[in-house]
Amino acid sequence: MEARLNLFAAPLAGKVLKHLNSAGGVLLDSTLPHATQELVKIRASQINGCGFCTDMHTKDAAHAGESAQRLHLVATWREATVFTEAERAALELAEQGTRIADAAGGVPDEVWENAAEHYDEEQLAALVGLIALINAYNRVNVIVRQPAGDYRPGMFG
Repeated sequence: MEARLNLFAAPLAGKVLKHLNSAGGVLLDSTLPHATQELVKIRASQINGCGFCTDMHTKDAAHAGESAQRLHLVATWREATVFTEAERAALELAEQGTRIADAAGGVPDEVWENAAEHYDEEQLAALVGLIALINAYNRVNVIVRQPAGDYRPGMFG
């Protein structure tokens, strides 16, 4: 499988991705735990069917020490006992924020309130930004059919 557009060679795509990557760096530097960030990126990528991002973030999480068990259970986090209540709140917010087109009212108040019980204002801002950003990356990669499987941790930075 080949991508429809080489994002790494197209000058305009490179400029856009540079800015997205810069936003990602701001989020990485936030107080939102890195493990939570990776779980959120994985779950949104699974929902959006983005193989490239799912591959990248599962590998990055494993490289950072995340257990294989937790990575295998991200898609079924509701039934899994291996996630903290805070992580579960973040995963629920990620799902609701990714599937906003499925709910006429957007993200339900109870989902937001649950996240707010576990995260402070900076962390909530980071979660919102992270959910928006990973959805943007997912859409870029799904639209161009970016192949998955060849990512190696650290290859982009």
